[in-house]
Amino acid sequence: MNKNRDLTKKESILEERPSPEKETIADFLEALSSRNPIPSGGGATALAASLAFSLALMVGNLTLGKKKYAHYEDRLKIRMQEWEEGRKTALRLAKEDEEAFMPLAKAYALPKETEEEKRIYRDRMEECLDRASYVPLQLLKLCAETAKSLKELAEEGSRLAISDVGIAADLFLTAMRGSALNVRINTNLMQNEERKKEREEAVEEALKQCELLEQTVREVEKRI
Repeated sequence: MNKNRDLTKKESILEERPSPEKETIADFLEALSSRNPIPSGGGATALAASLAFSLALMVGNLTLGKKKYAHYEDRLKIRMQEWEEGRKTALRLAKEDEEAFMPLAKAYALPKETEEEKRIYRDRMEECLDRASYVPLQLLKLCAETAKSLKELAEEGSRLAISDVGIAADLFLTAMRGSALNVRINTNLMQNEERKKEREEAVEEALKQCELLEQTVREVEKRI
């Protein structure tokens, strides 16, 4: 296949992709299951995170206004603002993941015959890999930052919806572990050892919060 024609086709796919706010889940899943390069795992992990934030908000809404949970209400309102912002950010990162793919695809197709072409290729690849690893790292950190407030919701929120908190925790775990994979598949190709180490250490630090989310799931399992 002609490389230029292939890249033009991929660029066209990116231009035709709707914004996350306008795309239905059914349309997203259809696009995800196709041969097209976007959306892919990055979009899937972002969707998992947005579903987790939405479940947390649902449980929050079921908790607000109930006398039994009055002691938690002020804190919960703050948490719900954070979760709403988190949901929006996750959807934004789904789009950014798609946008990070095209420059990387173009870089892979650059000529590598002469020494100058090889230098340009290496420099361009490094730039693109940096961006492609940055986006999933942001999603990973976003989910990690939510682990504590979700455990709090499991302990303080509506007992009738506690199973939904456990599901949210599982979805966050999926999003975090998937995002870690998406970071590493790009950092593995990096030549800049300092940046590579920085990104991978950030992944390891964020993944420490998985234990808190796993504790939340276990706590929910004990209570239902």
